[in-house]
Amino acid sequence: MTYSPATHKPLTFHTAREDFIGGTDNARAYLERCLETIDAREPAVLGWVTLNREGARQAADASVERYRAGRPLSLIDGMPIGIKDLIETRDMPTEMGCAAFKGNFPKRDSALVRALRDAGAIVLGKTVTTALGFLDAGPTTNAFDARRTPGGSSSGSGAVVGANMVPVAIGSQLVGSVIRPASFNANWALKPTYGGINRGERMGFSQSHVGVHAGSAIDMWQTTIEIVQRAGGDPGHPGVYGTTEAPKPIKPKRLAVFESEGWPRLDAASREAFEKALSAIAAQGVEIVRRGQSQKLEALERAIADCTALSMRLNAWEQRWSLANIAEQHMDTLGPSLRESLELGRGLTLDDFRESLREREAARTQLAALASECDALISLAACGPAPLIDDIKGTAFPTGDVSFSCVSSLLGAPSVTTPVLAVNGMPLGIQVMGQHHDDAKVTGIACWLANASLG
Repeated sequence: MTYSPATHKPLTFHTAREDFIGGTDNARAYLERCLETIDAREPAVLGWVTLNREGARQAADASVERYRAGRPLSLIDGMPIGIKDLIETRDMPTEMGCAAFKGNFPKRDSALVRALRDAGAIVLGKTVTTALGFLDAGPTTNAFDARRTPGGSSSGSGAVVGANMVPVAIGSQLVGSVIRPASFNANWALKPTYGGINRGERMGFSQSHVGVHAGSAIDMWQTTIEIVQRAGGDPGHPGVYGTTEAPKPIKPKRLAVFESEGWPRLDAASREAFEKALSAIAAQGVEIVRRGQSQKLEALERAIADCTALSMRLNAWEQRWSLANIAEQHMDTLGPSLRESLELGRGLTLDDFRESLREREAARTQLAALASECDALISLAACGPAPLIDDIKGTAFPTGDVSFSCVSSLLGAPSVTTPVLAVNGMPLGIQVMGQHHDDAKVTGIACWLANASLG
């Protein structure tokens, strides 16, 4: 399936909701159309772990009655949604892509899932994650080419949205797990400011973020805010700021291009597409700042030059105890990347971890220093389009290079992927990254880019 931003028609919910209010469509009919698409495409995409069809139908019927009575619960009442299988749901198991958790069924909702239900969203199923949300790939394939990776760890969430099975799915990002699958599968996605969406009860690592994949910026934003209004952000965090009305397009005055460690690994076609997009942005009166033109930008580049390895060290220390517990009882369930992380963590000292924290904080300071120099930062969301699964199997990154998407995780900064480019018939997203709590501003700039004819 050849992808073109100009012709691709993603599944959206906000447009259908207008028909729910007018009585020409309803949540049950919308759900049944989603299920038809799932039945047609799931045998190739393999994006779902579990589907709760009957529970979803009951929720859809309840939504129909609320609209008939003129009392919908929210802007996402009646919207079918997928939930990454790291996140607990009361009516479906939470197996986390790992055989050690086969049959794990806590029978409780994570805070964000409860918020979605309270808003009237229809929790349709659990989407595939890489094992424990790390690097060992699951069965899911790319929505546009089954030979290619969907990315990870939110592989299922990215693919089911890209395949138009649902308009929205919840993902999470520790290193590059929202931004990169979104790029590979032509999603809009928000990886919010750190702590911006309540992560729930399990994902306690210091770079874990919950993010939203969607077919449109409006659905992405409204889902985010409907969750935050009910569940807030992480404990101790204020949550994403903004109203349920999606941010209007914001034309920036200055955008700073960050290259990251992934820049030398860009293929020629992807670099050409990005440079063409930058030229188109500049032609519309936006100043583009490159690393050689700004000492502060250069300082940020130096601070993120080892972003992936630094993130891996932080994550390895923080998860070594939980991995050690699994290894003692189910060592055979841990894939290569989890075993490597366990060994890396065992080899680190507390002083090593503290030094890594210092390096991360220094990088965040360099980001903050750029606030007066640009409206936002811009880059690609991945090192090119989704690679072939066979080409990356057994490599250090079996779901694709994480270097571009890792930056916002390390910095805790909001980042939005917008699906505006195509390379060799496959999606390639541009990401817009901003200062902490600038989620709405970053979304507005991304919306402007989507309207700016960059291809």
